[in-house]
Amino acid sequence: MRNCDTHTCSSSSIITCEESHCDVIVKQDAIDAVVFDIGGVFIDWDPRHLYRKLIADDEAREYFLSEICSPEWHAEQDLGRDTTEACRELALRHPEYAPLISAWSERNEEMVAGVVEGSIAVLHELHERNVPCFALSNMESEAFARRRERYGFMSDFAGFVISSTEHVAKPDEEIFSRLLARFSLKPERTLFVDDRALNIAVAARLGFVVCLFSSPAELRERLVGFGLLKKRPR
Repeated sequence: MRNCDTHTCSSSSIITCEESHCDVIVKQDAIDAVVFDIGGVFIDWDPRHLYRKLIADDEAREYFLSEICSPEWHAEQDLGRDTTEACRELALRHPEYAPLISAWSERNEEMVAGVVEGSIAVLHELHERNVPCFALSNMESEAFARRRERYGFMSDFAGFVISSTEHVAKPDEEIFSRLLARFSLKPERTLFVDDRALNIAVAARLGFVVCLFSSPAELRERLVGFGLLKKRPR
């Protein structure tokens, strides 16, 4: 990340966002586009939303999600592997868990507890102000197709880069490079918003202006500081 001495950068048109893991000092009007993650920013996705219904015991549930339907196993689907096929193969290896494994594909949307309305409102404001917004997300191809049809806010994005289509996922630098090339973006004039610190760190290293998502209210405050949204009257 690039730092700027506050004694030499004292203009009122300059803001920082240190609380959001962004110590790049950016002039207002210096951002041309905003790139968002989807899960964790707009959609409350967590496998536990589904598996709390299926596995009552907390320890047993965490074992299942860490050792059976593990993050490493799920990462293969984010890279493009068919979810139904992956569940079928895993169930053959762990027949005692077969019904629970099948639920991963058959009841996948129950992993979404809902949408983050405040973030959707921010995205719509940006869209109304003609700020180009893009999505860069790790997501299974089947889930992305369903969610793009299901959620109206998806139409506010000018374009998507999805891991299962690209066969590469965050935090790999390659997927960020593809985003920049595909939409002719300059990293130093592009704000990247994500809820994972590792993704934020990689984007910052590549020259993006970055903001670690914590809440819609703080996100909106940052966007006002960047001059992308207007401050609301009190």
